[in-house]
Amino acid sequence: MKVGIVGLGYVGLPLAVAFCEEGHEVVGVDSDARRVAAIGHGHSHVEDVASERLAAVGHALEATTRYADLARVEAVIVAVPTPLTRNREPDLGPLVSAGTALARVLQPRQLVVLESTTYPGTTRERLVPLLEESGLAAGRDFAVAYSPERIDPGRTDHDLRTTPKVVGGLTPACLERAIAFYGQVCEDLVPVSTLEAAELSKLLENVFRSVNIALVNELAILCDRMSIDVWEVVEAAATKPYGFMRFNPGPGMGGHCLPVDPFYLAWKAREFDVPTEFVELAGEVNQRMPYFCVERVTRALNDHSKPVRGSRVVILGVSYKAGVGDLRESPALKIMRLLANQGAQLAYHDDHVAELPELGLSGEPLDVALDGSDVAVIVTAHPGLDVQAVLDGAPLVVDFRGVTRGLEAENLVRL
Repeated sequence: MKVGIVGLGYVGLPLAVAFCEEGHEVVGVDSDARRVAAIGHGHSHVEDVASERLAAVGHALEATTRYADLARVEAVIVAVPTPLTRNREPDLGPLVSAGTALARVLQPRQLVVLESTTYPGTTRERLVPLLEESGLAAGRDFAVAYSPERIDPGRTDHDLRTTPKVVGGLTPACLERAIAFYGQVCEDLVPVSTLEAAELSKLLENVFRSVNIALVNELAILCDRMSIDVWEVVEAAATKPYGFMRFNPGPGMGGHCLPVDPFYLAWKAREFDVPTEFVELAGEVNQRMPYFCVERVTRALNDHSKPVRGSRVVILGVSYKAGVGDLRESPALKIMRLLANQGAQLAYHDDHVAELPELGLSGEPLDVALDGSDVAVIVTAHPGLDVQAVLDGAPLVVDFRGVTRGLEAENLVRL
């Protein structure tokens, strides 16, 4: 089988490699010529796909910027970004561009599957009309389906093959075709009755996490005010064997899904005059966390008779998640900008992120970063972080991830 994939990012590239490893040929289209060239030379920009693994598929993966090359494939997966505008509304620009370009080369009997996270109705109301500009009819001349990506960067216990794959089709025949297609690389297929049900299932997954993270973050703020250890509270509650699922507080949400998806759902809900106040409130709480973290750092410095202005503040971990270098929506970047606005002298240590050009900073080794510091702030605790070395090397440590639980030190402040 020949497979086409539009978008060779954190979703598209793993899919491309997986299909190649099953003996299929893949044409991967991406608008970034530098990314295409790197992939062609076996260099992966996605942490979940090692360059050695990418190089091993050889010529089975053809990376290109040309949509015309998709005319010779049997199925096309669209995995382009679906970000938010500055006003926190859906930005379907990349999807519209991909759909418009794909319509020019669409062939009869092809299968088109959208994987990009989006609001219910996007596939039917936005993508299908674009594809039908080809003169072909969806559901008759070509098949359409939606299957939400479930990538969790850095995760190793569940991968593309072992994570159940939700699939919805435009018609029953479209669904059957998509199920057979994904069965090549996924062990467990979960068919649903409509495109919209598949689209909404992904939003529910992430709204669920967003709401529960917001709940425990709000509790953390309350615990700070009440001088109660929120980590002790969470650990005690988590001993209940039923009716409770553990979520940890932190400096805010980052990544490609959690900070974005709730706003997609809230935006669509307004079309039906149903205000999703619970969902939107969770998003607001999580967006406020970087501001609370800066306030907590300010108070910690003040307790040590130091102002923020002029203090050397070392941020430990700037990516949004432990174990990866992904900076998308990272709360660390917001915290750093807020501290810089107050006159802090910033430095950072992160084994996964070498440069922060937008802040004019380069990562420093841990010992160098801590040397001369006034406070070290643990924002993202990567595996291997020497917490004891941090406590020994900084006059003041503020821990927003709870990795110092079980340690006691006069210079330690926890969320």
